[in-house]
Amino acid sequence: MNELTVDVAVIGAGVVGCATARLLAHHDLAVALVEAGPDVGAGTSKANTAILHTGFDATPGTIESRLVARGSSLLRAYAASVGIAVEETGGLLVAWTDEQLERLPVLQAKAVQNGYDATRLVDAAELAALEPHLGPGAVGALAVPDEHIIDPWSTPLAFAREAVANGAVLWRRAPVTSVASSAEGHVLTTPAGSVRARFVVNAAGLAGDTVHALFGHRSFTIRPRRGELIVFDELARGLLHHVLLPVPTATTKGVLVSPTVFGNVLLGPTADDIDDRTATGSTRDGLDRLLSQGRRILPRLLDEEVTAVYVGLRPATEESDYRIELHADQRYLCLGGIRSTGLTAAMGIAEEALALLGRAGLAAATKAPDAVVPITVPYLGQVGPRPWQTGERIVCHCERVTGLEIIAAGTDPFVPALDLDGVRRRTRAMLGRCQGFACTADVVQRAASGIGITEAELLRSPT
Repeated sequence: MNELTVDVAVIGAGVVGCATARLLAHHDLAVALVEAGPDVGAGTSKANTAILHTGFDATPGTIESRLVARGSSLLRAYAASVGIAVEETGGLLVAWTDEQLERLPVLQAKAVQNGYDATRLVDAAELAALEPHLGPGAVGALAVPDEHIIDPWSTPLAFAREAVANGAVLWRRAPVTSVASSAEGHVLTTPAGSVRARFVVNAAGLAGDTVHALFGHRSFTIRPRRGELIVFDELARGLLHHVLLPVPTATTKGVLVSPTVFGNVLLGPTADDIDDRTATGSTRDGLDRLLSQGRRILPRLLDEEVTAVYVGLRPATEESDYRIELHADQRYLCLGGIRSTGLTAAMGIAEEALALLGRAGLAAATKAPDAVVPITVPYLGQVGPRPWQTGERIVCHCERVTGLEIIAAGTDPFVPALDLDGVRRRTRAMLGRCQGFACTADVVQRAASGIGITEAELLRSPT
C-alpha cells in the first residue's frame, strides 16, 4: 500500500482543485492532489458552457462576485501564456419582452456594483445588425464586451500539469473513503494508498458535502443541478458572432447560444435539480425544451446537424453563493458549491485558499521565479495554428487530429491520459461530426501505444 506524507492534500482534481494545487506547488510545500476519477477535469469541470465570465451578473458583495472578477483577470493572462484557446467574442444579453428590456438597466447597474463598467445598452436595430440571424421579436440587448469563450478541457489540465511539474503528486482513481484526524494532521485513506497531510483542502465538487462530513461538518448539502446541452456542427458557426445570453432568473443564468473555441455552437443548459449524482444522461424533455428555446433565439440553428449532446451536473447547495469554509483548528478548508462560474473563478479561488490556509497556520514560502517550472498545453482552438497544418498525418479528419498528438496524450511526462476520454479532451479526437465512426480503430491503436497498454485494455478501461 502506497503511503505519502505532504504539507497539503487537495481532494478533487477538477478545475478548482487543480488551480489550488498549482498555486500551492509554487511554494516550498509538499502537495498531493487526490482525484476519485481516472483523470483531472473529468467530472463537473468537463461539462460546462465554456464561458470566460466577467462576473457582471453575479450578486454584488458575494464571494462568487469577488472571485469571478479576480479569476477572470488571472485566467485571461494565464491562458495566453500557456496556450489555452480563448476567443474574444463578447456577449449580448438579449431581451425578448418589454419586461426583460426594462431589466437591462438594472443589470447594467448591477455590473457596475460588481466592478464591471464596460456594458452598454443596444437597441433593436443595432442588435439586428450585430446578429442578423436572431429570431423575430428581440427588442434590445445589453452588450458585455468581455464575456468570451475558452477551452474548458485544457484549463484544468494546464493547472494540473504545472502542479506536477513543480513537485505535486497526483493520485487518480483514488476516492477518499475515510479520514483519521489528530493534532498532527489527517490521514486520508484511498484505494491507491494513504496520504498523511498537515492541511487538507476539499475541492471535491459533487462529492464536496460527502467529504465535508468526513471531517465532521454538515453545513451544506449538494443537490445536483442537471444541465443538458446540445452541440451543433461546425457549419453552424457562421450563424452568430457573440455569446447570446438570456436574461437570468433567480436559479439559473438560463439557456444561451454560444460559439465554442472548437468551432461548434452550443445550445443550453437546462437547470433541473435532481437527486442522482451519477445521472449524466440526457432526457427527452430537456432536449425538447432546449430545441424550443433555440428555435426562438436562432431559428436557423435547428436546420444544422447535431454533433453531440452532453450533460453536466453542477454542485448546487441550499445557497446561491460559494460555500468556502475554513476550520482553522482542524487545518481544513472546504471549497464547496462551486458551480458554473468555477472555471472562470478557479485561479481567484486558489488565491483565496492560499490566504485562508495561511490564517490556519500554513507557512508557505514562495519559490524563486526561476525555480518554478513553466508548462504549456497543446492549443486546441479553431483559430490558431495546430499540428495538422504542418503536414503531419491526420488520423481524426473531422477534428483534424494527427497521430502524433494522440500518442503524445498518453506519453505526457506530467499528466498523461489513461483512457479514451482523456485522449479526447487532450486532442479533440473522435469529437467531431462522425463521433469516431471513421477513426476509432486508428485512434485506439495510437492511444494504446502512447499509454502503454493493449488496445483491448484501453477499450475495457473504465471512464
